[in-house]
Amino acid sequence: MAQTRRARDYLVVGTEEHERRARLRAPREGRHRGVDGVENFTGTFAALGQLAYSGARVSAHVVDLRSGLTVVAIDDRIVLPTASIGKILLLVEVSARITARDFAGYGILDKTPGDSIADSGLWQQLQAPALPVADLAILVGATSDNLATNVLLRQVGLDAVRARTESLGLARTALLDLVRVQRGPDDAPQLSVGSTAELAWLFGALSRGQVVDPVTSQRVLGWLSLNSDLSLVASAFGLDPLSHRGRDHGIQLVNKTGTDAGVRSEVGLLSGARTGVAYAVTVQFNDADLNTRLRVLDAMRTTGYDLLEYVH
Repeated sequence: MAQTRRARDYLVVGTEEHERRARLRAPREGRHRGVDGVENFTGTFAALGQLAYSGARVSAHVVDLRSGLTVVAIDDRIVLPTASIGKILLLVEVSARITARDFAGYGILDKTPGDSIADSGLWQQLQAPALPVADLAILVGATSDNLATNVLLRQVGLDAVRARTESLGLARTALLDLVRVQRGPDDAPQLSVGSTAELAWLFGALSRGQVVDPVTSQRVLGWLSLNSDLSLVASAFGLDPLSHRGRDHGIQLVNKTGTDAGVRSEVGLLSGARTGVAYAVTVQFNDADLNTRLRVLDAMRTTGYDLLEYVH
C-alpha cells in the first residue's frame, strides 16, 4: 500500500548532498527499498517540510510508472498556482486538433500587437512575423514562449482548452487565461493552477499514450522533450539543458516548469535503469528575498536527487 506522509511531519534535516551523491555512485545490488519507496524520499520530506514549517505551501506527488504505486504524496490534492505549467493543456489541445486535421501543423499564424508579451520565449526576439502552428508549439515546449502561447490561444480559444481539460477528468488543474504583463481585477489572478496529483497523472497518461490517443500524446511529449529549463527539480539530474532528448547515462527526462513571483512548479517523467516515475512538485512562497528563493530551489533539487536515486 502506498504510504502518504505530510510534509510537516518531517522537519528534521535530511541527508547531506554529498552523501546522496555517494549513494548514487556506490553499488546497490540487492538493496531492498520497500513497495512504497518512502525510504528513498526522506530528504524530500525533510526539505519540503522545512519550507512548509517556514510558511510556504508545498505539494508533491510521485508515482512509479512500472508498479503504478504512489511513492510520495504531500498535500497533493490542494490547488496551487502553477504559472506556465498550464501551457501543457494548450499543447494537448493543439496536438489533438492536428491529429484530427482540424488544422495543419504547418498552417501559418501571424503575431499581432495584442499578442505581444515580454519575459519567457524567443519569438519576441525574432524577425519572423508569422510561424507554423507546429513551430509555435515547439517554442512553447522548448522555452515556454509567451508570445507563441498567446497566438496559439487566440487560434484555438481558451474555452476549447478548458473543455479538453474537463474531458481528461482534470478538476483541479486548469489554464485560466492568456499570458498578461499585468493582471487587473477583471482578469484571472493566475495564468494556471493545478494539483500535483493531477499533474503527475497527466504526465503518466501521456507516457502511456492515453491523452486523447497515442499520436496526440507522443506529439505533446516530443514538444516538451525540448524544454531547456532544468533549474528546479531537474537540476539534480546532470543533463545538458539544450540537448537531453535521448538517454544520458541511463536516464531520460521530459519536463515542464512554471515560474512566477512566489511560485516554482515542475512536472515531468524521469526514467532510469530500475524504473520510471511521473512527478510533480509545486511550492508557493513569500518571495521577499533571495535567500528564501534559494531555499525553495534547494528543496526542489533535493527532490530531484531522491528521484534520481529511486529510478537509477
